[in-house]
Amino acid sequence: MRAATVVPGESERAGVSDRPDPVSGQGELLVEGLLVGVCGTDHEVTHGGHGVLPSGASDMVLFHESLGRVLDAPDRSGFSTGDLVVGVVRRPDPVPCGPCAAGEWDYCRNGRYTERGIKALDGYGAQRWTVPTEFAVRVDPGVGELGVLTEPASVVAKAWEQVERISARSVSRPEVALVTGAGPIGLLATLIGVQRGLAVHVLDRVTDGPKPGLVRDLGATYHSSPPTDLEPDVVIECTGVGELVFQVLRGTGPNAITVLTGLSGSQRTLSLAAGALNDELVLDNDVVVGSVNANLRHYRAGADALAAADPDWLGRLLTRRVPLERWTDALQREDDDVKVVVDLH
Repeated sequence: MRAATVVPGESERAGVSDRPDPVSGQGELLVEGLLVGVCGTDHEVTHGGHGVLPSGASDMVLFHESLGRVLDAPDRSGFSTGDLVVGVVRRPDPVPCGPCAAGEWDYCRNGRYTERGIKALDGYGAQRWTVPTEFAVRVDPGVGELGVLTEPASVVAKAWEQVERISARSVSRPEVALVTGAGPIGLLATLIGVQRGLAVHVLDRVTDGPKPGLVRDLGATYHSSPPTDLEPDVVIECTGVGELVFQVLRGTGPNAITVLTGLSGSQRTLSLAAGALNDELVLDNDVVVGSVNANLRHYRAGADALAAADPDWLGRLLTRRVPLERWTDALQREDDDVKVVVDLH
């Protein structure tokens, strides 16, 4: 089989390699790889060195956003040949810590977790792969190849779960949401917010291309500059831009919940009115929470959100498809990109 392989931080070694076909072990699915999604993490592994090779390996199969078709499944596993599936990215640490032992490996406390295509495990960027059944999620047949969006959908499903849990502290329920960033994460966050019945506003700097239309066609409101009188109850922050994060925090309503999902990737410092921000957070009972990765519950919630979405709208998120033999082209950003995928065949 063919696979997209890398050595973290050595971009000149990124390419396509021949690898032996995998053999499924006890309790594992054998899967035909169909598509993988591309995100900033893949660029950081390839070019920035953010990644760890599997023990004893000279390179690693890249990509963690997967979609495949089951070729062989264990008896009584709940999966059947022909099922569309995605593989979960993170594996719990071997100790395990308390959260990992409870299936909440996205909250791992000791950092000994592993991740497919990122940390010490081969990824899903291969024409065949295996996955333990407990780390596989079935995709609704009606979603089809758009199931490749399940992993990013799981990230925002977790963010919205945080909103739901925190908002239970108050009698009031969120009604207005602001999503910052109209990339794949921001658009999927908008989708779930609309599905939950909130009035959703999206802030992104672009004024043309596909993003404004994608937002409006969900029934949400698009802004290319920060709205001054919105005072949202919920903010899902998907950019990691430090200046924007603090600007948003100063403009939320009482009892607001801000979920930070974007990484800044920068050591840049900011000057800000820390005292005024502190007072506002305290006096308004505001909450700011960071959220990263996802567990099995979030994958299933993300898969449900995709199944409930308009497939024509979802299809517009996949703006570029790159063949496996040229997968490194997918890491080069183009102006109208929303979601880029690599076709493994």
